[in-house]
Amino acid sequence: MSVENPLLKQAVSLGGDPDAIRDFYKNWSDSYDSDMLLSIGYVGAEIAAEALCKRVSDTALILDAGCGTGLVGIELIKRKPGLTVDGIDLTPAMLVAARQKGAYRLLNEADMEGPLRDIDDNIYDGVVSAGVFTNGHVGPEGIDELIRIAKPGAPVVLTVRDSAWEADGFKGKVGQLETQGRTKTVEITHSPYHTKEDIFCQLVVLEVV
Repeated sequence: MSVENPLLKQAVSLGGDPDAIRDFYKNWSDSYDSDMLLSIGYVGAEIAAEALCKRVSDTALILDAGCGTGLVGIELIKRKPGLTVDGIDLTPAMLVAARQKGAYRLLNEADMEGPLRDIDDNIYDGVVSAGVFTNGHVGPEGIDELIRIAKPGAPVVLTVRDSAWEADGFKGKVGQLETQGRTKTVEITHSPYHTKEDIFCQLVVLEVV
């Protein structure tokens, strides 16, 4: 197995502290794309965008939750140029980088660990979140708000890093949401995540009830 990138080792040890996360990604924003795509072989944006695009119309309104530098937005528009994509992220510096991609209608700062107060219920035709539900970042409770802001029948597509899937309660949360009748689990697929480090994730597709 390859040695994990030291920046990623630091990232997953941030303990969910929003100030620490914001500072960390501010310092990483300039080289984030090249580090993730070239050094780490990150494919989370691609697999999440592909899973969402299979399940929405060509002109759907999408939220990229935890959009970072906009890697998911680029993959969405590449597949369906007619999509309207909004993005939220905790880190202003990452939003600056995302804005330069030209893939987003709106980009706003938001903490996914709490209520997304600026977004109304039942707004989006689909929601995608790649690279956010992982160790030291947003916990399973963050899924609740993504369900709230998605329309009934909309897909919510998530990547959850393997090391967080059971240990941090995501597997249990997904099961609980279905038991409560809030979502239907459409797909859970064990998928490559960081191809140059042999790190995998669970690609989760939920349908809002």
